[in-house]
Amino acid sequence: MKNRATAAIAVVLLICAVPALSLAMTAYNQDFEALNQSSTSALADAGWVVYANVFGPDWAYWYGYGVFPAPNDGAAFCAIVTGEGGAAQGNQQMSVFSDYNNVQHGIGAHIESLVFHEQAIDAGVVGQTWIFDFQAKLGNLAGSTTAVAFIKTLNPAAGYATTNYIPLDMTSTPATWTDYTLSLAIDASLVGQLLQIGFASTATNYEGSGVYYDNVNFHTETVANEDLSWGGVKSLYK
Repeated sequence: MKNRATAAIAVVLLICAVPALSLAMTAYNQDFEALNQSSTSALADAGWVVYANVFGPDWAYWYGYGVFPAPNDGAAFCAIVTGEGGAAQGNQQMSVFSDYNNVQHGIGAHIESLVFHEQAIDAGVVGQTWIFDFQAKLGNLAGSTTAVAFIKTLNPAAGYATTNYIPLDMTSTPATWTDYTLSLAIDASLVGQLLQIGFASTATNYEGSGVYYDNVNFHTETVANEDLSWGGVKSLYK
């Protein structure tokens, strides 16, 4: 997220709509099966939010907008889809793509669209390593579009400056479901900061950008040997 402060007014207006941050970091898992696909607020109700950064054709930074509740309408950022999974993914998945409602796609601007789940880091997790597991499958990503998964921390006391960014390139993820893992060790300097797990795409000219995600699991490595219920897959962490 380039500059969260540019959207401060919007954040205030949406404070009742965006899910409140937890007072303590907690494990999160989501297989999307229980979400109501017909509800435009289904992903937002499950704690997902979105943000976008806009760069000009020459990659000069123009502006950012958000944080907004994640939509579920198929036109911008993300949607619940069906029929893309196998036995381990079930019937519903999350598709992440560009904000095609931004008309500056048409003038060659590069739209970085982020879909993420956010929590506040508290002192109780200092010294722990947190794991972000998920499964992914290529959708209609095409052209010059790129996609990433990430763990990110931001410092509200420093203008939401990014203090950690751990990306994983998803641009070439295969068209079959594949397991992925990211991790972050929490130290005392991060207490009071925001931690995000999520997915992003950067696209222009309305090029295809979809990647499917499922079986999202965010947890400490202390639960690593437990069955995570995604088809009996176990974490490799000890």
